[in-house]
Amino acid sequence: MGEHVRLRAFDEHEFDAYVARPAGEPMAGLVVVQEAFGVNRHIRSVVDGFAKDGFFAVAPALFDRIERGVELGYAGEDMQKGIAIARQIDLAKAVLDVGAALDYARRETGRKVGVIGYCLGGSMAWLAATRLHPDAAVGFYGGYVAKFAEEQPKSPVMLHFGLQDQHIPRAEIDEKVARTHPDIPIFWYDAGHGFNCDDRASYNAEAAKLARQRSLEFLKKHLTA
Repeated sequence: MGEHVRLRAFDEHEFDAYVARPAGEPMAGLVVVQEAFGVNRHIRSVVDGFAKDGFFAVAPALFDRIERGVELGYAGEDMQKGIAIARQIDLAKAVLDVGAALDYARRETGRKVGVIGYCLGGSMAWLAATRLHPDAAVGFYGGYVAKFAEEQPKSPVMLHFGLQDQHIPRAEIDEKVARTHPDIPIFWYDAGHGFNCDDRASYNAEAAKLARQRSLEFLKKHLTA
C-alpha cells in the first residue's frame, strides 16, 4: 500500500518518509510519528491502517538526522540501539521534520492535517501542537510531555498513558500536564509503556483498541469539520 518519498525540512535536511494513501479521496492528512525504533514494520503498519481509515498518512524518518534507514525491533541489541539514537535526537530539529511532513500532507491533500505519535513520537506530537500548527494532535505515552508541559498547544490535543508504565509516573502527568492544561483529555489504561505496539511484549490489545477508537473519533472531529 505504501511508498517512500524524500522530504526537505526548513533547514534543508533531506529525509525519508513512508506514505500510504487511502483508496479514495482522503478525508484529511495525518503525520504518524515513530517510536524510538525508526520507521519500522510496526510504524508502517500503523500508517497503512490510518490510510484504510481514509487518511493520507505519512511517517517521517526522524532518525535520518543521526543514521539513515534505521528499522529496529524491540528487544536486545535493537532496543539498546534505538534508545541510544533517540538520545542523540535534537528535538528542535525533529520538530522541523514533523513540520515538513505536515506541510507535505497539506500540499498533497488540500485538507486539514493532524499528528499522532507513539513513545518518542508521543513527545513529538506534543511539541508539534505547541510549536507548529497541526489541526489536532494525539500523543501516546510521550516521556517528554511533562518536561515541556509549560508550553501552550496551538491545537486540540489528546493524550494516552499506561498506568503500568515504568518510565512515566502518573503523578508527573497529573501534577505538570493535567494541572497546567485541565481541558486536555488525558486517558489512562491498565497497561505498560508501548501498549499500542503489537510487536512489543507490553502490547495490550484491549487498551490499544480503545485508545485507537478514541483517537480516531478525536481526529475525525477536528480534521473533518
